[in-house]
Amino acid sequence: MKINVEQVTDRLAGHGEGPAWDAATGRLHWVDMLAGDMLSLDPADGAVTRTPVSSVVCAIRPRRAGGLVLAVERGFALLDPGGERPRLLPELWPAGTVRMNDGAADPRGRFYCGSMATDDRPGAGSLYRLDAADLSVTVVLEGVGISNGLAWSRDGGTAYYVDSLTQRIDLFGVDAAGELVDRRPFVTVPAEVGTPDGLCLDAEGGVWVALWDGGAVHRYGPDGSLDAVIEMPVDRPTACTFGGPDLADLYITTSRPSDDDPKPSGALFRARPGVTGFADWEFAG
Repeated sequence: MKINVEQVTDRLAGHGEGPAWDAATGRLHWVDMLAGDMLSLDPADGAVTRTPVSSVVCAIRPRRAGGLVLAVERGFALLDPGGERPRLLPELWPAGTVRMNDGAADPRGRFYCGSMATDDRPGAGSLYRLDAADLSVTVVLEGVGISNGLAWSRDGGTAYYVDSLTQRIDLFGVDAAGELVDRRPFVTVPAEVGTPDGLCLDAEGGVWVALWDGGAVHRYGPDGSLDAVIEMPVDRPTACTFGGPDLADLYITTSRPSDDDPKPSGALFRARPGVTGFADWEFAG
């Protein structure tokens, strides 16, 4: 099944990433990653605001008590309700050639983000977890190439994860303590189709994944079969999430390969694929 897509904004981002629907404010947040800015869309009037965050900002999720948690170049940050600038938490490693890249919150209210080497070398990244109770950070996975899409199933019992250098979407089980266990392949994306990047889940258990350099977003059913394709007017879709009051809009962020790219790369797009999402897990801190 092919699904139409519409352009929502101008080419606002150099490297758009990390979309997250904020039900409390009725806005979509995403990042202009390498510019270090958060972008926020009010779907009611199409207005977009830009908030400087840090040198790099990678991922965003709402907090249960209001405000946002963000991943920045070498760690995390918190934006309080009504705040103008996020509060940066202590850096996790010194400046160098590794940065954060993509993340999500789990059913227990903890925020994860994974890292990558700026030169894409294999094994340099890790997956980190920020705990809500004391803001401590734990490394939950090492030896990662490019840590990308991460999402938990509606029942919280399965996590879906992309290390883009593997060309796969993997599954993790979730044990009684909420830890990720029993990693196994779910879908392998042929390299000629594109590279799996950010992902999200729908209410029917389908997995939507953006294909970097593939110009498309794919939906894989619960059994791993490809059953829907959104063909994009740009080469580098980066991530997707469900939003809107009925969670029926699939928002898609994109990256611009160069300033002279004639395509609308760097714009935000939206599709209505005929299925809905479900409320995203929020950070409890």
